[in-house]
Amino acid sequence: MLELREKDGNVVFVVKANPRSSKRSICGVYNGGLKVSLKAAPVDDAANRECCELFSKVFRIPPSRVHIISGKSSRTKTVMATGISSEAAALFLKSYC
Repeated sequence: MLELREKDGNVVFVVKANPRSSKRSICGVYNGGLKVSLKAAPVDDAANRECCELFSKVFRIPPSRVHIISGKSSRTKTVMATGISSEAAALFLKSYC
């Protein structure tokens, strides 16, 4: 089950990233977070930017409102989307769970 937390009106969740994949997608739930495949390599922050872009499209918000708040150099990251409640995020992510 996906664990979404809310911090100051913003949704926070865990992402397990798989860089250098053949396609960019959300694979499903993994250990309470989301597993994502990213085309970009983990070089020069490219995979982190692609991760933020992916969730900005899912939540239909600008990429500047999606931030990696921990785990920038790790495959396991904590992501925060500003201006989205955990209830709204659950609706957007329902089809991936």
